[in-house]
Amino acid sequence: MQSLIYSRVILENLYPDEDVLYAIKKKFSLEAKPKWLVVTDRRILYVDEKLLGRYELTAVPYEKLELVYVKVGKIYSEFLIRKEDGKEIKLTKMDKEKARKAIEAIRDALNEIAVEPVTIERKKHLMSEEWVIHKPKEAVSRSIRMEPRKFREKREEDPLEKLKKLKELYDMGVITQEEYEEKRKKLLRKI
Repeated sequence: MQSLIYSRVILENLYPDEDVLYAIKKKFSLEAKPKWLVVTDRRILYVDEKLLGRYELTAVPYEKLELVYVKVGKIYSEFLIRKEDGKEIKLTKMDKEKARKAIEAIRDALNEIAVEPVTIERKKHLMSEEWVIHKPKEAVSRSIRMEPRKFREKREEDPLEKLKKLKELYDMGVITQEEYEEKRKKLLRKI
């Protein structure tokens, strides 16, 4: 069963029209609680669960993102996210395929909101592969929030689409069965 704290923390901190694109749970036997990397269409969320219901949440909006680095090895991967203020989030010993999917989700999300395409550097080595994504320096003022294309095109989402996304969140383990059932019932009333 997925962690109840994680699902509540993420759900409480998502914007009403924010979509989760990909989520990775990192847990090894030495760690008491898992760490999560959640990629949304607007930002990257990092959740470090602690004992006794405590947690640390870091949200990095794409506007404040400087660089994303992933090194995919034969067995594990390492993930580094650097914010514009120089602070970094590091995740090591991640599943290599999940790390690849997460970096691709970040690339796609950045390209959705960016005025210019993001810069991607890929290096293929004998035993590993590296990805570096640099967010472009954009001429658009930060005071003007660029909405992703899908939000410009359609403001109110169909309840059936919301049901589909809710099921995907449940299948990914982002929300518990109880939370899924509660939200599903609310959406069914709107149909």
